Amino acid sequence: MLRIADVPRPEPGADEVLLRVVAAAVTSADARIRAARFPAGFGVPARLVFGLRRPRRPILGSAFSGVVESVGTLVSDFVPGDEVCGMTGMAMGAHAEFLALAARKLVRKPAAVSHQDAAGVLFGGTTALYFLSEKAALRAGMSVLVNGASGAVGTNAVQLARHWGAKVTGVCSGANAELVRRLGADRVIDYQRTELSGVAERFDVVLDTVGNLSMASGRRLLTPQGRLLLAVAGLGETIRARGNVAAGAAPERVADVEQLLQLVAGTSIEVVHERSFELADIALAHRLVDSGRKRGNVLVCPEPSAH
Repeated sequence: MLRIADVPRPEPGADEVLLRVVAAAVTSADARIRAARFPAGFGVPARLVFGLRRPRRPILGSAFSGVVESVGTLVSDFVPGDEVCGMTGMAMGAHAEFLALAARKLVRKPAAVSHQDAAGVLFGGTTALYFLSEKAALRAGMSVLVNGASGAVGTNAVQLARHWGAKVTGVCSGANAELVRRLGADRVIDYQRTELSGVAERFDVVLDTVGNLSMASGRRLLTPQGRLLLAVAGLGETIRARGNVAAGAAPERVADVEQLLQLVAGTSIEVVHERSFELADIALAHRLVDSGRKRGNVLVCPEPSAH
């Protein structure tokens, strides 16, 4: 259950920065933590980490963009007024007006990138970048299937693959086909009309951002040297992932955030937004994420003028 509450403004530690949050993403990870709805096998470990009966961290949200309000005594890289963005990791806390975070986790937001785009690109972008670049070593000329091409991870994956010169096939609903083509897909498969089990083509890389491909069904879509990337996988599949299968959570690295921001600033990546909500309407934002029908990203903006 979500509710709005007044809490004390956080005080930054010596190595921390106090930020005024302008925009924050509401992600599938936020929704899973809120509802304790985790991939198969992760229920018990996740509850031990995030809280047995309710989230141990009462304020959700990890991907954000904002403005520096004040800095701790040991911080010299940032000053009040700097526009920054980043990810808070398991500390969460971004769904609030103010956030205190270690300075080492922050990245300067380019002037050419809006706060909304900065907050929106981080969760899906870092996941797509990690799997395609690090786990698949994607390069020009390879063929890529992106399952869930219209979501937060998928919209970034389609564009990154296209940017690197790959041939992209996107899987999404017919309603989102035009969007996925515009983002760079050479071909779109409407999952409502065509089941992936009936697809005869084979791909060098298959990225599943939805969680409805098993290791067996995903491997069937691969070329002999292909790689299966499971961005959403159960505990069993994560443990068994080896050889031509990769699974697990993407790391939150400052270098990856900087790379994504430069791609957005240079218009190589378009950040897709479904809708922005005021912080008071965050329950509606979660409801939209829970529906599984969102396109790209859902944001909350504590400042109404930031919409």
